[in-house]
Amino acid sequence: MRMKFFVANWKMNKTVKESLNFLRDFIPLIKEIKDREIGIAPTFVCLESVGKTLENTPIKLCAQNVFYEKKGAYTGEISPTMLKDLNVEYVIIGHSERRKYFQETDEVINRKIKASIDEQLKVIFCIGEIIEERQSNMTFDVLKRQIEKGLENINNPSSIVLAYEPVWAIGTGIVASEKQIEEAHAFIRDKLKEIYSEKADSVRILYGGSVTPENIHAIINIDNVDGVLVGGASLDAQKFSKIVKYEKQK
Repeated sequence: MRMKFFVANWKMNKTVKESLNFLRDFIPLIKEIKDREIGIAPTFVCLESVGKTLENTPIKLCAQNVFYEKKGAYTGEISPTMLKDLNVEYVIIGHSERRKYFQETDEVINRKIKASIDEQLKVIFCIGEIIEERQSNMTFDVLKRQIEKGLENINNPSSIVLAYEPVWAIGTGIVASEKQIEEAHAFIRDKLKEIYSEKADSVRILYGGSVTPENIHAIINIDNVDGVLVGGASLDAQKFSKIVKYEKQK
């Protein structure tokens, strides 16, 4: 049985003070949660202070990005070793905004995944199609390429969580239909089985794309949806706690 996983991706939002204020409000709201995993990915500048606040909680500290070298002349970059030193457990790699705004290729993403796993970090590996690819019936071709190239020469998926995020549904208020989500997640599961055989059954597949307290119950009950990667709604402690405690939204 795969444990449900709820990840807050704060993107370029929240100062240190704002992050700590969020946690002050959020932690009491989910203190009784035992049967699911929760992760929060603040900005790099907030990782240390957020991490210290999370030390005695079940919430996992996540990073939004990483570079593929351990150290060196790479101005502005953060290495897997540095993240591990801050007790980061998960790192988001391949987010559509990294692909779009920073021209990250499948090959770069693969190097980042390898470097992170080498440092015993767990990876939230993001994949998904843009609207033109969806309209051209290329969704499965895109997912196939991203999975194959992103996981190339990664022989054990035990440190991998996948996140399917249709790019056209991120931050737009548009949510993929239940059928679209189910089809994409089923395709991803089948592709993982091609690569990893029975090991693929343990890999969690998250959905990301305008997740809210109002739609979480429908999304989380779709086959092969093992959790969600939440953007805008995760910036509000009340909203994110309602997403995590989705049963109460029936």
